[in-house]
Amino acid sequence: MNPRPIIILILFGVLTYACKNEEAYVWKKLEVQASAYNSVPSQTDRLPSLAAWGDTLKPGMNCIAVSQDLIALGLDYGTQIKINGFDSIFTVKDKMHSKWNSSIDIYMGVDVEKAKEWGRKKILIEYRVKRNNSQKLEK
Repeated sequence: MNPRPIIILILFGVLTYACKNEEAYVWKKLEVQASAYNSVPSQTDRLPSLAAWGDTLKPGMNCIAVSQDLIALGLDYGTQIKINGFDSIFTVKDKMHSKWNSSIDIYMGVDVEKAKEWGRKKILIEYRVKRNNSQKLEK
């Protein structure tokens, strides 16, 4: 029996599912204040690698912390983020202190100098949220 038709059928099914799944989401744009942080005791607490939702952060992870006001806008745990100036997609894994508003903190492992170089600046981000029924497909 030739396995080629079965493989083609499986690939078609996977691609169809992926396309339909992607249509269930939309990317929203938002201007935020962005800074960078590290998993070092001087910047956090006695457990510098432990994020607010219980994840263990490790250098090299593409994740961010969000100010708590942004959670209500859809930037909740696990949300994917595109950050202007970076090629990678980031994931929300941590929360910032309640004193911050409209802000994100980009995780930069233990590279304190890199975080200092980044500084604090206003940037444009895009974040992926589930499409609701009132949002039409954007072509």
